[in-house]
Amino acid sequence: MPDTIIKIDLNQSAYENDKVHNRWHPDIPMVAMVKPGDDFIVETYDWTGGFIKNDDDASDVRDIDLSIVHFLSGPIGVEGAEPGDLLVVDLLDIGAVPESQWGFNGFFSKKNGGGFLTDHFPQAQKSIWDFEGLFTKSRHVPGVRYAGLIHPGLIGCLPDPKLLATWNEREVGFIKTNPERVPPLANPPFGPTAHMGRLKGEAKDKAAAEGARTVPPREHGGNCDIKDLSRGSKIFFPVYVPGAGLSMGDLHFSQGDGEITFCGAIEMAGWVHVKVDLIKGGMAKYGIKNPIFKPSPITPNYNDYLIFEGISVDEQGGQHYLDVHVAYRQACLNAIEYLKKFGYSGAQAYSILGTAPVQGHISGVVDIPNACATLWLPTQIFDFDINPSSAGPQKFIDGSIDMPLAPDL
Repeated sequence: MPDTIIKIDLNQSAYENDKVHNRWHPDIPMVAMVKPGDDFIVETYDWTGGFIKNDDDASDVRDIDLSIVHFLSGPIGVEGAEPGDLLVVDLLDIGAVPESQWGFNGFFSKKNGGGFLTDHFPQAQKSIWDFEGLFTKSRHVPGVRYAGLIHPGLIGCLPDPKLLATWNEREVGFIKTNPERVPPLANPPFGPTAHMGRLKGEAKDKAAAEGARTVPPREHGGNCDIKDLSRGSKIFFPVYVPGAGLSMGDLHFSQGDGEITFCGAIEMAGWVHVKVDLIKGGMAKYGIKNPIFKPSPITPNYNDYLIFEGISVDEQGGQHYLDVHVAYRQACLNAIEYLKKFGYSGAQAYSILGTAPVQGHISGVVDIPNACATLWLPTQIFDFDINPSSAGPQKFIDGSIDMPLAPDL
């Protein structure tokens, strides 16, 4: 059996685990060293460090301080890794923590984080999903059951000082263009809630004040939320610091393309079985500045879809030039409206699109002025037929069950 080099205790605060951190900074010490060719297991908290509970109350989603996230296991040093190399990471296997066979999905309040459709779902809601081996279902979203494709939503290597400064300069500068926006344009460094692993004293305070928040994807990888980056995937990460400094977390049991609900997959605590190797000088050899990966050969076997189109015309009829963000939002809204005809609430339909293995495609970006995006919804995840027919939709969901809603304070 491979060694478990990072362990977690779900009864312990993530802040008390010195093999965990929640910011990106080159000074965060390595918590373990491995060699090229080694394989090992890493345990991870859910991204909130256990803040969200398995209950029917959404106040925890409403009240969470998002400056605490994400809690990542690492950094792990790889002997011989140098800036300019590529770190090769094989995801050999991934699973849920045995004593925690459940996960959560939620919408953040527009006043606290928001999300892709926050103007349509501005209040905090959540759904709890129970795991049944490969499958999951929810007491809050009836009528669906699907196979999971477990993956780390967040994985990457430490930045060097130059890259960190670039991130902070461009993101803080971006915030200044509209500082009153709700939700904000980006998240600046924030020292008070930073967990810097094994850093202590003044060194910790200095790094915490500079450390980049873990929310967005960046050049090093980070919070990319790619559902196909699952067991069997091989990832090639740019290396920026000696030892590479690999960290991971934010495990998802299942997710749709785009993770459209922000707390958008089925979030869970879990473990990852990893193997590492190096390609010396690989960044220059292959012209790589962002990670590349080979997808998992094991995916949920759904082969019948309803495909919803969206174009870059917003809800008010406003025209946007080849804007795939607007187009994908419209595809999602069209799918939600369709599912409501079968008895789902808008929130339940939204949760399905965020957690089920839906596919999102950029289908056209050349036909001015409208971009076209599509959302592929697998029909086989439902307990009933959702295909259009001359008889019209039947309300299979009676509306007596809905997702917990937390009113704004």
